[in-house]
Amino acid sequence: MEKRAELYRGKAKTVFATDDAQRLVLHFRNDTSAFDGEKIEQLDRKGMINNKFNHFIMSRLEAAGVPTQVEALLSDTDSLVKKLDMIPVECVVRNRAAGSLVRRLGIEEGKELVPPTFEFFLKNDALHDPMVNESHIRTFGWADDATVEKMKELTFRVNEVLKKLFDEAGLILVDYKLEFGLFDGDVVLGDEITPDGCRLWDKETLKKLDKDRFRQGLGNVVEAYEEVASRLGVKLD
Repeated sequence: MEKRAELYRGKAKTVFATDDAQRLVLHFRNDTSAFDGEKIEQLDRKGMINNKFNHFIMSRLEAAGVPTQVEALLSDTDSLVKKLDMIPVECVVRNRAAGSLVRRLGIEEGKELVPPTFEFFLKNDALHDPMVNESHIRTFGWADDATVEKMKELTFRVNEVLKKLFDEAGLILVDYKLEFGLFDGDVVLGDEITPDGCRLWDKETLKKLDKDRFRQGLGNVVEAYEEVASRLGVKLD
């Protein structure tokens, strides 16, 4: 597979074309950003950790029947992925209260949410990813009803699989965001699942082991990501 021109540069990943029109190379950089790109730093090894972490998680989800974009690891920082027609809406599931839910509703951080909450957000940095609902999605043509239902179904399936996986590693899956796209008409999980896009706490101490360490200036961000990977059995070296 030949890696060709750069197509898109996001906050932490770069997308490259290949000689296959239906395949892309996803390159994970060491860039770490927060607050819609207002805070950016380079953290050594982070790109490698997230690439291998994402491949591990996506492989587990594929085995559980969740179709994903990831096809193969190409190098420490590159993965081969399907080219998706991305849906501009994020799906967020919260198993415990944290982040914007706490700020918006005054809920105590860490409160267990039974059942878990589900939210849609529009992917738009300039607007700070506002919350939207199914009526907005339908009216503005971001996805049809069948696609929305499939996204919700797959998001909760991911929750079942990952809650168990992280629990067995002594971790709480607090919340996470997912992005989906269409490939040959089918809804497929895209982007990434790494500590950049989900909150993970130690079960015993509630120590934060995700990007909140960067957002909140807690330090040891890469060390936390490595700890999560080690607990799960992700091979980094």
